[in-house]
Amino acid sequence: MIELLQQKLARYTIAGADEQEQALKEILQELTLYALWREGFFNIAAFQGGTCLRILYGLPRFSEDLDFILQTPDPDFSWARTVEGVAAVLAEFGVAAELTDRTRADRAVRQAMLKDNSLGGQLDLKFTDLPPGRKLRIKLEVDTNPPSGSAWSQRFHDFPTDFSVAVQDLPSNFALKLHALLCRPYTKGRDWYDLLWYIRNGTLPNMLLLQNALDQTNALADSDAEVNAEWLREVLIAKIQSLDWAEAIRDVEPFLNGIERRSLAVWGEPLFTERAQQLFEQLKMTQ
Repeated sequence: MIELLQQKLARYTIAGADEQEQALKEILQELTLYALWREGFFNIAAFQGGTCLRILYGLPRFSEDLDFILQTPDPDFSWARTVEGVAAVLAEFGVAAELTDRTRADRAVRQAMLKDNSLGGQLDLKFTDLPPGRKLRIKLEVDTNPPSGSAWSQRFHDFPTDFSVAVQDLPSNFALKLHALLCRPYTKGRDWYDLLWYIRNGTLPNMLLLQNALDQTNALADSDAEVNAEWLREVLIAKIQSLDWAEAIRDVEPFLNGIERRSLAVWGEPLFTERAQQLFEQLKMTQ
């Protein structure tokens, strides 16, 4: 098992201790996905969010958390049913992880926390190992009451061996990313980086899901507004004009490699306004 993990680490181009830690965290994320598959988790849930894009679609930025969505709402869902089995599967790879169920019944998004300081100790690391007691941390979150309208698909992954993952499809992922960047009360540059990726790859958002997500959170100032291409262009440009782009860059920069970081030099209102217009034109062609 150690050889398998070492081979995986060797695939990364690592330029410093921070990138090495991100690589270790990503290996742990992939092992956790495999363990969740072993536990049957993807019979009821689907993978979504930035880490999904990173691992299964090649998004060129690191991501911290594992985000999921139940395929059918279930207010009684608890991670307690799953974390014990996940820990047992991780132990097969020599990973002595600590998994804690942080479920709160009064919140629709249920959380678990995975902590581990055993993975790095097994591998030949290029840079200094993590300080004593320092643990890799991965947050697992699942939305137990998602808005209706998502579509699902199946993807396959090959590490640590071949297995399948139920995923929220890209248009639905994009819709909830738009909801997040429009409604989040703080600036998260990673949201805007992902927006560029979706537009570059020609993905169009699931507009019905976006409408339902906005309705569920009462996020529309005008409850009679029609969520269409024109509406999206208007609210995106308004949001773009309101942002502190220096803050957005500071948020996303640690998650990018050197080449991607150079692109941050052109981040700002002109770039994102042009991309919002591009998305509008793509959407108009489908209406």
